Amino acid sequence: MNRALNFNAGPAALPEAVLKKAEKNWLNFNGSGMAVMELSHRSKEYQTVHDQAISLLRNLLSIPKEYEVLFIQGGASLQFSMVPMNLLGEGQIAQYVLSGSWSEKALKEASKIGNTNIAASSKDQKYRFIPDYIEDASESNAAYLHITSNNTIYGTQWHSFPSNEKTPLIADMSSDILCRPLDINNFDLIYAGAQKNLGPSGVTVVIIRKELLKKSPEGLPSMLNYHTYAENNSLYNTPPTLAIYLLSLVLEWAEEEGGLQQIQKMNEEKAKILYDVIDKSKGFYIGHAHDDSRSLMNVTFNLHSEEASMAFLQQAKEAGFVGLGGHRSIGGCRASIYNAVPIEHVQKLAEFMRAFKSKY
Repeated sequence: MNRALNFNAGPAALPEAVLKKAEKNWLNFNGSGMAVMELSHRSKEYQTVHDQAISLLRNLLSIPKEYEVLFIQGGASLQFSMVPMNLLGEGQIAQYVLSGSWSEKALKEASKIGNTNIAASSKDQKYRFIPDYIEDASESNAAYLHITSNNTIYGTQWHSFPSNEKTPLIADMSSDILCRPLDINNFDLIYAGAQKNLGPSGVTVVIIRKELLKKSPEGLPSMLNYHTYAENNSLYNTPPTLAIYLLSLVLEWAEEEGGLQQIQKMNEEKAKILYDVIDKSKGFYIGHAHDDSRSLMNVTFNLHSEEASMAFLQQAKEAGFVGLGGHRSIGGCRASIYNAVPIEHVQKLAEFMRAFKSKY
């Protein structure tokens, strides 16, 4: 079987080596006579998987001991509510930087829970760039500042981050976590749905500074309280065991690839291949994001006409490329080139783009 040329935005491509390893152990995990999803989440066999996933994540991201690593269900969309429910105190204001649709959704949910403010936005410019954020002295009552580190729909990415010296910094990193090294100390809470770079859908990773756990109100429902997960090693209820197992395999794969510095190098090389095609096309392909905000994970572009865009997507589909259509909200084209997308697939897409331009 030939692997698909998969450029889906999420759920996204998983490393082939991970899928093969999971397949090998599918019916008989570590001699248990059971598949991972059949194991009790209270068993020693699963406990090893669970703890290893946390350990691997700590090692890859160099997560300090002052942070908890939590596994939560509900995707990033649940975190849009959990963050303000746990951290937005009475009389405080939650600050949000709008850089795309997902940050808008995060703001919308937070506004249902408490006071919010738009700290910066590039919406009036069709989210073509990451807006400048300047912390103001008047923000002394800010509960936190929320950013979305990578914007899948618009193809923009933060390349440097605001300081968290005065205001706790919260980041939705669902679509670019593990794409490059991070200084975790620059953040107070990071959350990421797994289905881009971490593994399959079904589990969300939350990395939270332990000091913030004290802010969770006692009256919160147990399953919406970060403290519940931290106190029970994310085993208060049945976790998504298969998703966490596959996540652990992805983390092993990332280590074997040379860690995040090597992965960043590969991501930069893949992105350059596609951006070079766009930049050298003399306006045939039109990139959406400003150069200084371009994403390593999602390359978004249009063609010079709607007719050309439709022809491009149809011929790309016929050539075996999957997932190149832009998000339904804005259309156009998008190539999601997450960690697991092989550079050979990116090179084939670049060849197709050049060939399509020459023939159209």
